[in-house]
Amino acid sequence: MPHAIRIHQPGGPEVLQWEEVTVGDPGPGEVRVRNTAIGLNFIDTYHRSGLYPMPMPLTLGSEGAGVIEAVGPKVKSLKVGDRVAYAQPIGAYSEVLIRPVARLVKIPAGVSDRTAAAMMLKGMTAWYLLRRTYKVKKGDTILVHAAAGGVGQILCQWGKHLGATVIGTVGSDAKAPLAKKAGCKHVIVAEREKVSQRVRDITKGRGVPVVYDGIGKETFMDSLDCLAPLGVMASFGNASGAVPPVNIGILAQKGSLFLTRPTLVNYTATREDLETAARDLFAVVKKGAVKISINQTYPLREAAQAHRDLEGRKTTGSTVLLP
Repeated sequence: MPHAIRIHQPGGPEVLQWEEVTVGDPGPGEVRVRNTAIGLNFIDTYHRSGLYPMPMPLTLGSEGAGVIEAVGPKVKSLKVGDRVAYAQPIGAYSEVLIRPVARLVKIPAGVSDRTAAAMMLKGMTAWYLLRRTYKVKKGDTILVHAAAGGVGQILCQWGKHLGATVIGTVGSDAKAPLAKKAGCKHVIVAEREKVSQRVRDITKGRGVPVVYDGIGKETFMDSLDCLAPLGVMASFGNASGAVPPVNIGILAQKGSLFLTRPTLVNYTATREDLETAARDLFAVVKKGAVKISINQTYPLREAAQAHRDLEGRKTTGSTVLLP
């Protein structure tokens, strides 16, 4: 029988269990996929800890890639042997799983399974942030927090490709070269520099039109101080904890700012949006404008250690779990 990483109650990495699972035949509009690679994401820790409550028992994981080994009735667009990738629904931490065809995309030639697994959720997150939440244009100066992380490195490379000047923050001096390599013209080491002051210095007091903040609690208020009037605060993650309640009057005080808490689910809710996101993402990766850095791999059965390292900020770039 195939195995999966499952949890039966929220908690720390120790609740992750390697268990046998039963995977049946696919139903109408479904296929059975044998995973070849699974992406690790910070949202996995939110599901595990209970920050984002989910029904139990639960198989974690939101993105992966694999090969179709069976197709259900009325499935015309995919066949056995096709390489496919996905970002959502949850359940990726499994050797074999059932996936709805509507949420799968074919992996194009020239893109490996590991690369696809490492970039679907993170890369399409970068897509909606850069192309829809705030549409970055040539000449913009943008701020990306956690620039050495998985989403951060993609955001920085893609932002530079679009013609923006990228300011990136990192947690330590050791991560600064990674941010530079990812396309940051300016790198701010947050542990020893005041981010908003450095941003004001770099922009000659103007501030930036957008801040992409996946850190949350630790950075939220200072991020607002980085914005120019009418700027967009895109708070898309909680790596340091959830942002506490905010009096929205502060948005007026700091320049009629816009605040959004976007999610990939909403931006790829339709098949059309999912296909557009995947097509644009694969295009920039295939042309080399965005390189996916897989800097860590772990056996799937060692997912608990991967979670410890991710939460301990010991990882950089993307991490892949291997079934």
